[in-house]
Amino acid sequence: MRFHTLKMEEINKIIRELWQQTYRGQDIDYIYVHSDSEGAGTRSYSYKVLMQTGDAELEMRGRCSAGQKVLASLIIRLALAETFCLNCGILALDEPTTNLDAPNSESLAAALLRIMEDRKGQENFQLIVITHDERFAQLIGQRQHAEKYYRVYKDEQSSNANRMKSDAK
Repeated sequence: MRFHTLKMEEINKIIRELWQQTYRGQDIDYIYVHSDSEGAGTRSYSYKVLMQTGDAELEMRGRCSAGQKVLASLIIRLALAETFCLNCGILALDEPTTNLDAPNSESLAAALLRIMEDRKGQENFQLIVITHDERFAQLIGQRQHAEKYYRVYKDEQSSNANRMKSDAK
């Protein structure tokens, strides 16, 4: 129970910091994960994501835009990875900018750059991002942050759709 409480505090600290660094809207101050024990003496918990807006504490479900939900989901996953996977080598994100507006997409890229900078000394760290968002890819693929950057695209000269090219930078 004590371990759970400590880890929830750590996760929520990271979530709050990432939200405040990344979210560009003015309507949500920060988000966090709330857990309730489901029975006396049990190790079963019920979790919900809450948002703090001024003095009000509200459940996010049913009150947020698709972009806010995507950003909250990404931030929670990043916080879990930072808390439990410090020695894990891979952080993979598939289309992380879906439903994000440009300012929040740019802020997410900046947050990922901070994570890459923090993990620079970790020998086995790899960030894998699958995206169609060219601007986002350029932001996180900057040479000073990425040792290697691959751009995979269809060969437009060929009628064979399965033929792919890769630009290693």
